[in-house]
Amino acid sequence: MEEIVGKIHSIESLATLDGDGVRYGVFLVDCPLRCVYCHNPDTWANPTACQPISARRLADKVLRYKPYFKNGGGVTFSGGEPLLQADFIAQCGQYLNEMGIGYCLDTCGCVELTESVKNAVQGAELIILDIKMYDKASYQKYVKGDLDKVLAFGDYCNSLGKRMWLRTVIIPHINDFEQAIDKYADLTACWTNIEKYELLAFHTMGFDKYKALGIVNQLADTPALDIDKLNTLQDYLNKRRNTNDN
Repeated sequence: MEEIVGKIHSIESLATLDGDGVRYGVFLVDCPLRCVYCHNPDTWANPTACQPISARRLADKVLRYKPYFKNGGGVTFSGGEPLLQADFIAQCGQYLNEMGIGYCLDTCGCVELTESVKNAVQGAELIILDIKMYDKASYQKYVKGDLDKVLAFGDYCNSLGKRMWLRTVIIPHINDFEQAIDKYADLTACWTNIEKYELLAFHTMGFDKYKALGIVNQLADTPALDIDKLNTLQDYLNKRRNTNDN
């Protein structure tokens, strides 16, 4: 088997947020989107500034942490957009499977459903899908992407019965109101494999990266989302989803 080399931005060896249990977070470079609220612009602004690593080498590094992977722990491929390197993930996933280690994908889903992407998805234990915006116009305006691709991706995961978590970043004055939450709930109501839908607060911790990289920060004057506002909208979304389930 020809060894595939991946392009890694960074690694977080003992993460706990992006999937079940303790995670080995692998952040890959490059992304098809340009979200105005991106907190990792360094993963797409200069994708050549990366750490090349073979699938076998990465799997061997992960194996050292297997004792920590209790309660469903394992590897999370994130980014950037990990599925731009789907062949690398699929090959690494094969090695991980032989070691008894699972992986999940933290993805925007805005990719073509190629055979490579399907292979990477099929091997994953969990898909964390970021639903950026709720309609085509706002998706293009704020993230420069195609919502139809995301919906097709979600439909494919749903057809496989793949476990899915959904996430949406809530930004002041853009989608921080109940009508927007209604649209997110309606958009994803047809997917029966969603275990949870988590709203995340827009924050300003990545602003220094924009300055360092010489990138215009379109939300430079936007404050971090108030946590009470986030909790209120999360409760509202939970009630909406419970109503749809019933």
